[in-house]
Amino acid sequence: MRRFHLGYRVSVAAVLLLLAVPAVAQQGSVPTPVGTQQGSVLSFSDSRDGIADLLRGGQQLEQQRRWGEALAHYEDAIRQHPHESALQQRFDIARLHYDLERRYADRSFCDSVLRLSTERALELYSQVLLKIESHYVDVPKWKELVERGTGNLDIALGEPVFFNQNIPDRDRPAIDAFRRELWNVVHARNVRSRADARDIAAVVARLAEQRLEIGPAAIVLEYLCGATSALDPYSTFLTPDQLNEQYAQIDGAFVGLGVELKAEQGRLVILRVILGSPAEEAGVRAQDRIIAIDRQATKDLTTEQAANLLQGIEGSMVMLTVAAPDQAPRQLTVRRRRVDVPSVSQVSIVDAQNGIGYFKLTGFQKTTVRDFDAALWRLHREGMKSLVIDVRGNPGGPLDSAVEVADRFVEAGGVIVSTRGRNTQEDRTYSARDQGKWRLPLVVMVDQDTASAAEIFAGAIRDHHRGKIVGVQSFGKGSVQEICPLEESNAGVKLTVAKFYSPSGRPVSGIGIEPDVVVRSVARPIDGKLPAAGEDAMLTAALQTARNLTQTLQARTGL
Repeated sequence: MRRFHLGYRVSVAAVLLLLAVPAVAQQGSVPTPVGTQQGSVLSFSDSRDGIADLLRGGQQLEQQRRWGEALAHYEDAIRQHPHESALQQRFDIARLHYDLERRYADRSFCDSVLRLSTERALELYSQVLLKIESHYVDVPKWKELVERGTGNLDIALGEPVFFNQNIPDRDRPAIDAFRRELWNVVHARNVRSRADARDIAAVVARLAEQRLEIGPAAIVLEYLCGATSALDPYSTFLTPDQLNEQYAQIDGAFVGLGVELKAEQGRLVILRVILGSPAEEAGVRAQDRIIAIDRQATKDLTTEQAANLLQGIEGSMVMLTVAAPDQAPRQLTVRRRRVDVPSVSQVSIVDAQNGIGYFKLTGFQKTTVRDFDAALWRLHREGMKSLVIDVRGNPGGPLDSAVEVADRFVEAGGVIVSTRGRNTQEDRTYSARDQGKWRLPLVVMVDQDTASAAEIFAGAIRDHHRGKIVGVQSFGKGSVQEICPLEESNAGVKLTVAKFYSPSGRPVSGIGIEPDVVVRSVARPIDGKLPAAGEDAMLTAALQTARNLTQTLQARTGL
């Protein structure tokens, strides 16, 4: 079984998979029944700290069916108000809609719905429930998992992407009647074990087949996806294509265009273009808006539908119509090919007089340690006396990669991170082993989007007083996920198996890493270009901190 301990933050603010096909071969609360909420107008009167405004902003996105943007909106709102149940409930409901659209925009999932027999779908569901029971960090609450699956199905029955594929000839009154019956059936049954959960899915699947002539596999898969999404924001079912994308993200290699997209006010905006990628060579630039893909207007597409159109086999072509802000549209033809995504970029001496080196660590993957070491030695040859490592916006990656990077600076034997799970095999302590340490003055830049594996690295540097942390409090994603392929299936699940703690024993989940030097104004490097220090308040503060550390070291050693 191929298993990976991961530390990715899950965010829907951007399509972070670079719109590519991998080159490899290959807690939330449980929503209440939402059938009666479809099309309803919510009333918000809570003025505490702008809660009502946040809910209204989310409702506008929901009404426009911009589920990815709604989910990102609620994610940010919850970070501001982590104990606000109304925001959490809307986040959960937006996630159900968003995940549904993702599934049915995914060809590999749609093929599974058509191919799976009832018994095979139920066996797949049983496998997932067993993995939850065996590996999930907390004791599963089976009733909540079933209710989430029922909520998934309830929402699906109200969405065109679901009933157009699964029940195209059934009238709305029959569907609405079944949705009411569905909840009555579920509430009438006790759920005390995973066997009970499986039995309910089987009963509902048979009932749906009788009432709506719908294929039972489609019903069971909604219960399966609901069970994983009910656990926490980071656990999820992975379709065959999504599983391959996860492996590709770990490997750092894709077949695709090499762009990072964001849905913004109903438009698809390019956040980043990978250097040396087909998109860059074709003339695609950061901040371009994608207006059409192969002459199909993107205003009529979800982000996931657009991503599917951009994907394709190596060597195939795609025609893009893009426009920079306040400029006329232009047409570009891009050939899809393998894209190697660097995890280290912008390596340079940014202050020659003081010998301050800088590079951006954009993520963690299999190649990170190799890229990291190459950057260190290049800067060493160029006269580096101190170093600034920028992990702003770094969403994380494999835990082992973060440990190896921290090992370059933490003294041998020093704890880098510890993990604790419900399963004792997840209780581990990772310590530094490398004897050849880089002992130069170090500054690490963090922001609100620095997450997970990047927080492991920053936490180790902070707790061992090995350097200074500059920026704002990090994201606080202090949990470890594991990817588990499902037997006799090309799909998989990603489950939270442990929480991680900094060397001093402090939890990271929901807290993050507090900087030594707080800088509120942040301007991140865009599209591989490092802004001048005066344009980036955080970089300015990091450089000054590096100078201070160097001067202190020189005064102490007399060098």
